[in-house]
Amino acid sequence: MTQVTKSRELSSPERLQAFTDAVVAIALTLLILPLMESVGELADHDGTTAEWLAAEQYALLGFALSFILIAVFWVHHHKIFHSVKRVDAGLLWLTVGWMFTIVVMPVATSLSTQMESDWAQPLVYIGTLFATSLMLLMARIYLRSHPDLHQMSDDDAVMGIRASFIVSGLFLAALVLSVVIPGAGNWPLLLMLLSEPLQRLDRRRGARSSLKR
Repeated sequence: MTQVTKSRELSSPERLQAFTDAVVAIALTLLILPLMESVGELADHDGTTAEWLAAEQYALLGFALSFILIAVFWVHHHKIFHSVKRVDAGLLWLTVGWMFTIVVMPVATSLSTQMESDWAQPLVYIGTLFATSLMLLMARIYLRSHPDLHQMSDDDAVMGIRASFIVSGLFLAALVLSVVIPGAGNWPLLLMLLSEPLQRLDRRRGARSSLKR
């Protein structure tokens, strides 16, 4: 039985987490490269810092937003793996899928900030964020259905799934709004401000349900 279990473990949680940390670090670094290039281009034309700030204000905002969002996704991924004790093929490939969406983020950010505005930009940017949140949701659902892989209680697993479902739902709503409302750009992402209040409300409802039991 032990040999069968070990054969299904393709990586240790610690090794996989270290790999994801490296991927996230590289993605965060890549976010700044277009801004670094723009500094060099403006310097070649004897530009000033004030001119660069004015020209790259939207790129700077896009960089800051993507940096924060990737960091938040990384924190949530760490929270999930904090309770993981074994990694099987399913969890491994879900993590690989999550890393893929993280690696795409610098490209989506550049398209959103460096190119002329069009209908596809918010679709790519918000769509990538939705995909990232969806992979985390799927990982949580997978872990709940495989209790031998983690040390979470069932209540904690359910609460994690519900919290991830709220986040993914808000990203999906933002994605739909960006498609339905031409010219909205990435402004529908303001819906994410509702994430924490909705999660608190859900936790309160969950606590009340537990008391009634």
